[in-house]
Amino acid sequence: MKITLVEDIEMIDGKKVLFSGMQATGNLTLGNYLGALKNWLTLSDEYECFYSVVDLHSITVRQDPAELRKRARNLLTLYIAAGLDPKKNCIYYQSHVSGHAELSWILNCFTYMGELNRMTQFKDKSAKHADNINAGLFTYPVLMAADILLFQADVVPVGKDQLQHLEITRDIAQRFNGVYGDVFTIPEPYIGKSGAKIMSLQDPLKKMSKSDENPNASILLMDDPDTIIRKFKRAVTDSEGCICYRDEQPGIKNLLDIYCACNNKTPEEAVKEFEGKGYGDFKLAVGESVVSILKPVQDEFARLSKDKAYIDSVIKENADKAGYYATKTLRKVQKKVGFPERIR
Repeated sequence: MKITLVEDIEMIDGKKVLFSGMQATGNLTLGNYLGALKNWLTLSDEYECFYSVVDLHSITVRQDPAELRKRARNLLTLYIAAGLDPKKNCIYYQSHVSGHAELSWILNCFTYMGELNRMTQFKDKSAKHADNINAGLFTYPVLMAADILLFQADVVPVGKDQLQHLEITRDIAQRFNGVYGDVFTIPEPYIGKSGAKIMSLQDPLKKMSKSDENPNASILLMDDPDTIIRKFKRAVTDSEGCICYRDEQPGIKNLLDIYCACNNKTPEEAVKEFEGKGYGDFKLAVGESVVSILKPVQDEFARLSKDKAYIDSVIKENADKAGYYATKTLRKVQKKVGFPERIR
């Protein structure tokens, strides 16, 4: 791998760097797939991509150890099953690259309590887990900043709910650079082809979430066909009786978005296709479209899950690759802050 410095932006093999992480604390939803994962498949043509299973973040909430390990492996396998080539994308466990935690500590010393107090996600999670408001939950955004800055990421795909975290990452990086010179690349939000924003099937005014307490609200990537069809049949709509793409009908609009994302159609084309049809037929068609788009992913996941040696080799190779780039940044940072160099 060749690293070049182009206009103060660190590039790998002439490509800018993209970083994204996903927690292994639950199943991925159709929203995760259509909104993000499906659109990531071609990004490696343009970027050097690092996709981390962020298991260090997961333990801010109490986890069952065996379950966390299982979910982490499933998520990494699912990334590959969804089409991310582990030779072109670095897919790895955050906990296998100690640089995340090491850089996080250093960045903690360049982050102000007031900044962390303003983070809305801390307030939300503290309310949900009032019995376990720990320091890790409070400094979570600093670890997130370390995740991004460790690889000198140029771009980070973020949703609206994560923009605040990217802003604090930029602030920390600029503050550090202000003291020690151009050490970190200042990351930008990734603005690419926007994926469909998939809403809850039971409350179409809020985003589909893997942590939704209502099991009918979300389609999980591993849901079987019967479950998927049943959830769509129960999807909340309205009494208008018209399949129209408009904000006044959020339930129907969401179902149209899902149908269009699965079939590469525009809302106008979909509305025309279902002209004069009832909601029952429409919901069934959306469900069948989702079944057909998820089946290849589910089949590949099942195949890969049986190939332990292959997944183990991916875990090792990609941890080594991520570790190599992480160490480059970490050594530079450690030298800047005045830590003694290791005797090799």
